[in-house]
Amino acid sequence: MPAQHFDKTDLKILATLQRDGRLSNVELAETVALSPSPCLRRLKQLEESGVIRQYVALLEPARLGLGLQAFVRVSLEKRGTTYAKQFSEAVSHWQEVINCFAMTGEMDYLLQVYFEDLEHFSRFVMDKLLQHPGVADVKSSFVLHEVKRSTALPLNHLESILS
Repeated sequence: MPAQHFDKTDLKILATLQRDGRLSNVELAETVALSPSPCLRRLKQLEESGVIRQYVALLEPARLGLGLQAFVRVSLEKRGTTYAKQFSEAVSHWQEVINCFAMTGEMDYLLQVYFEDLEHFSRFVMDKLLQHPGVADVKSSFVLHEVKRSTALPLNHLESILS
């Protein structure tokens, strides 16, 4: 899907909200140098067009007892699309999985998961992943240290269009 057309003010709104989605309309308008009414109109347009998908609170996993983060690579048996559909449906119900991506290459799916500890991880793999029909192989990597974590999308490619 091609990118929508944005002007500099739209990009300022998007960049500002990616840093702080809790700003009031008045605070947002002040930050992007607009009056509140036009700012609210632009914001509603960005929401209605689907550019702004949703607003969330980002929680700190370790403070919630989720100190173990892993990336799990899953390969399925290669018999039709039935296993893929079943797996996608099952993953949507597994709370440990915060992101799941269908992939090209050596694996079929990449899961980003959080656990309390290694025992919790082991139960997840043994009781859910390996019990699922169609799962042929599972490989895991544990996060030792986060170097960068961001939810902000890059917008600089859109700025170059405006120049």
